[in-house]
Amino acid sequence: MERERIEQYLEVLACPLCKGDLVYLEKEKISGFFCKKCALLYPIVEDIPVMLPEEAIPLKDEPS
Repeated sequence: MERERIEQYLEVLACPLCKGDLVYLEKEKISGFFCKKCALLYPIVEDIPVMLPEEAIPLKDEPS
């Protein structure tokens, strides 16, 4: 995904659970928007952010 588009998404998206800020994260074969507070990664599938809590991927030990 293009950096400009990522920045645009970060301006308008929030974690659907806690309404907190997100950061872009690339990890191995997956990328998405990560909520530090909830430790959930909302994946990007075919250039579309999937912002559904039931589709989020729990992650541990992510950068603070």
